[in-house]
This record gives sequence, structure tokens and C-alpha cells, in this order.
Amino acid sequence: MKGKLTFLVGAGVGYLLGTRAGRQQFEKIKGWATETWQDPRVQGYVKDAESAATDFAKTQGGALKDKAVSTAKSAFSKDDGDDTGTSETSRPQTAADGPLVDADDANPNAPRI
Repeated sequence: MKGKLTFLVGAGVGYLLGTRAGRQQFEKIKGWATETWQDPRVQGYVKDAESAATDFAKTQGGALKDKAVSTAKSAFSKDDGDDTGTSETSRPQTAADGPLVDADDANPNAPRI
């Protein structure tokens, strides 16, 4: 069913963009959408939505920041007690830690299982 719907939408878009009549219809739709967007009533709703989003961001922004900071602190404080601030599992492996390849990868002639 989803494939049929996708096909029909694609065929409709192809018609709108591919034929002269379709392009004329597309221009009508585009003009209608532009007129609707510029309608003072629509712009009033847009301004209301913008102000509501701004107010929400102002009131909830501090709480969101505090939650993000506390989450980050708790994630980074779960180390193994060393004084560098990194845990053994999160530290990248270096040459001083030993070979950087698996033992199987060290011998390219070894049989693969």
C-alpha cells in the first residue's frame, strides 16, 4: 500500500512539473500558497506562534541548560578514580599500551575462520 501511495505521489509531482498543463497548475498552486501566506490573518497566527516559541524558550531554556550540565557531569564523573578525569574505557589506545592490532591481524598469512 505504501508503495502504491508513493508511486501516485511521484506521478502527480511528475505531471505537475513535466507537462505544460501541469506547470500552469503548479503556478496556480504556488500563487494561491503565496497569497495565503501573505494574508494578515495567517501572519497573525505566525506572529503568535513565534512569540509563544520565544516565551517557551526563555522559560525552559535555563532548566534545559541545567539538566544538560548535570547529565554531562554525572556522565564524566563515572571514572575509575584516576586524577586525569578520563576513564580507562574512554581513553583511546596508544602504542604505549601495546600492539594496536589484534593478534590475528598481526600475521596476514594466518588462516581465517
